[in-house]
Amino acid sequence: MKVFHTVARRTVLLGAVLAAAGHGLAWAQAGAAAYPERPVKIVVPFAPGAGTDAMGRLMAQKLGEALGASFVVENRTGASGAIGTQHVAQQPADGYTLLLVASPFTTVAASLPNAGYDPLKSFTPVGMIASGPLVWAANKDLPANTMQELVALARQKPGALNYGSAGAGGVNHLVLELLKVKTGTFITHIPYRGVAPAAVDMVAGQVQLVTGTIPALLPLIKDGRIKPLAVTSARRSPALPEVPSMSEAGFQGFDVLNYFALAAPAGTPPAVIEKLNAALNKVVALPDVVARFKVDAVEAMPGTPATQARFIEADYQAWREVVRTQKLVLE
Repeated sequence: MKVFHTVARRTVLLGAVLAAAGHGLAWAQAGAAAYPERPVKIVVPFAPGAGTDAMGRLMAQKLGEALGASFVVENRTGASGAIGTQHVAQQPADGYTLLLVASPFTTVAASLPNAGYDPLKSFTPVGMIASGPLVWAANKDLPANTMQELVALARQKPGALNYGSAGAGGVNHLVLELLKVKTGTFITHIPYRGVAPAAVDMVAGQVQLVTGTIPALLPLIKDGRIKPLAVTSARRSPALPEVPSMSEAGFQGFDVLNYFALAAPAGTPPAVIEKLNAALNKVVALPDVVARFKVDAVEAMPGTPATQARFIEADYQAWREVVRTQKLVLE
């Protein structure tokens, strides 16, 4: 009899647990169906006016229209994007605080031991937005008109060439380190506070090389003050159709993309992520958004959160290997 009562009690308890779980699931589904019920914040970890900020504001506007809610941008700057990224990682996992992810998300985490977040564990992917290559550019008087000629010159004069980046640990810095790994050359790295001042010094001849986004360097390319050598992707960019890709320039396996994506704090409910991802995929296919992407020299990258997870992991691990190989110590 005692055994019967014990079994009966366990059966009742199990039924209660299952009922509670079913109620919780129903509540979660209902919550996701109503999401978003209040403004959603997209944190851009860079200053207003930058390309990343513009992308964040475009996504905020279009997602707000798609979901019938308010999406607002908040700029949290510092530490090459790490400050804002850390902030989002520490927010409630409810879908109301999102991160506008860009290339420093992986490069900074790969190069700075105290970045303060793990790009693979601290966030739940929402989806990719767009990507595009950087462009290798040189001072117009540099006696090298192709990447092969540049590498030959660097081998003849180790350390004599100066390269300006947008800052230590960023994609503009690590793309140089990748070139050095692949070619066994030494080119002096000079970090700046952004691509613009580096480009100014390149025009003046104080540095000979810079990489930057195509929109950032295109005016200088068009007026002949600097010359493009190659884009950093495996194929040509429609924005610079006459400029060879790295593979065409003789560098296989060299595919560096400046990318944008959305992420949420780890543990955000799958139903919320699914709703955001569906809206994001619709947004990046809108004709006016595609037209804007063309101006920014990027292409839409629709897909699932799993697609983003694979992309981020591959990018992060590749940059970690570059940092390890080059023995970079950044603080």
